[in-house]
Amino acid sequence: MWNPGTCFARGTMHKGFLLLLVSALVLACVSPAAAQKEKKKKTDASSSADTSKMLVPLTDEQQIDYTLSDMLGAWQLGDIEKLHNDYAEDVAMVNGSWAPPIFGWSNYLAIYQQQRARMTQVRMDRFNTYIKVNGPVGWACYQWDFQAVVDGQQMQSQGHTTVVLEKRNNHWVIVLNHTSAAPKPQPPAPASAPSGPQQPAKPGQR
Repeated sequence: MWNPGTCFARGTMHKGFLLLLVSALVLACVSPAAAQKEKKKKTDASSSADTSKMLVPLTDEQQIDYTLSDMLGAWQLGDIEKLHNDYAEDVAMVNGSWAPPIFGWSNYLAIYQQQRARMTQVRMDRFNTYIKVNGPVGWACYQWDFQAVVDGQQMQSQGHTTVVLEKRNNHWVIVLNHTSAAPKPQPPAPASAPSGPQQPAKPGQR
């Protein structure tokens, strides 16, 4: 005799068995994928660690050169945070104009922001750089070529900069910046034209 309760129970058991089977298959498929993913993570981590070991550390001269490039790039872009990273809090600034030195990052920042707000299309190229290191102190001098639109007018100038740096907390920062603009070369004066026809010289008397 057909017993609906028995069929229902068997059907329920059958469904439960199928559910367990599907779950087991899913876990069997997921586990190798997860293990493979975890293995890949470990491989990537170990390879990145190996890469970091392979990196050649920069010399102090190279670190200073990088700091100068970073500083000039930030100066051109107006990136204050990056610029501050390259200057010491107690930095001293000396420029080529007849003006007192500027002491301290905050004092320099106020003047820089006033000047930078007047400029667009800023470009500063550095060349002929000389760098010297003596322990935790280094200095560098270089020539620069500056171009920008200042107050709506195209401007170009050239000059020299000397910086003194200190290595603080394993990071080189600029503690002194002395910049001066080179005088513009004067165009050569035109050769003076003769005032009139020259009379032939008379032969000397004997």
